Amino acid sequence: MNTKQLRPIVILWMAAALLCPAVFAQQPANGVAVHMVVTVEPRHETDRATVTRDDVMVLEGKERDQVVAWVPAQGDRAGLELFILIDDSSGFSFGSHIPEVKKFISEQPASSKIGVAYMQNGIARIEQSPTADHELAAKAIRLPQGVAGANASPYFALSDLAKRWPQTGERREVVMVTDGIDFYYGTGDLQDPYLSAAIEDCQRGGILASAIYFPGSGHLGHSYWINYWGQMYLAKLTEETGGESYGVGFTGSAPDFTPYLTDAARRLDRQYLLTFLAKPEKKPGLRSIKLRTELHNIDLVSAKAVYVPASE
Repeated sequence: MNTKQLRPIVILWMAAALLCPAVFAQQPANGVAVHMVVTVEPRHETDRATVTRDDVMVLEGKERDQVVAWVPAQGDRAGLELFILIDDSSGFSFGSHIPEVKKFISEQPASSKIGVAYMQNGIARIEQSPTADHELAAKAIRLPQGVAGANASPYFALSDLAKRWPQTGERREVVMVTDGIDFYYGTGDLQDPYLSAAIEDCQRGGILASAIYFPGSGHLGHSYWINYWGQMYLAKLTEETGGESYGVGFTGSAPDFTPYLTDAARRLDRQYLLTFLAKPEKKPGLRSIKLRTELHNIDLVSAKAVYVPASE
């Protein structure tokens, strides 16, 4: 193509640029910043590894997102709001575990604010809002009502808490004590819509949910079938939100919560604040992600989906 042939094309391109300056001035976006909490879990307790930003990979499908920050949740970044959420239909034998729960609360670092709520009639009845006064939070722990059906669904209560929990920029986590049974849906599969809604509410709010299985009162407390599915629901909830599920079997309960609570505290101490650039989209919503690392002695534990705001 000679100069005379090229001249009309250049003129047309310049005219288009004058008519639509915003289109030509716009730069391609690198992505939308997304923040999440990740727990570094050693495969063996004796394993020790230094995890750097370069060790962390974030995948959306087969595409890799850019990791822009990987900061230990320590020092001035250690802020945490932690709710103890107890099922009010739990059996009265929960009373033997109250000292263990209170001890766990009292041992949390000063950077942690502890809240206490009870699952009651499908809501999270808050007995104590998150407070740095751990003694005050511990006093809010009481015996459950111990009445079968006092809590319609633990997943209603968790969704209620997630929706009413204001964002402060600090880590937000829940330790639930419940049998996981949903009286509204029943049992027999993992398609419970209320479980799915609770998972999504936690993922949208960046809330990590862990659960200690504890049987309810009455006949259901020793029903193998019912408790099997209750624990399956809790396992799915915690896996999808980046938490941990604790239990000893499908009937009965742990004689001591201390090992569970010790592990929960250890996990809180091994967390990082991750920021990555998600693919820009016009509409906000939950986005499935996977975390990977080439380090062989650790796993990166996080929610399976994160909320991504719309790109500007």
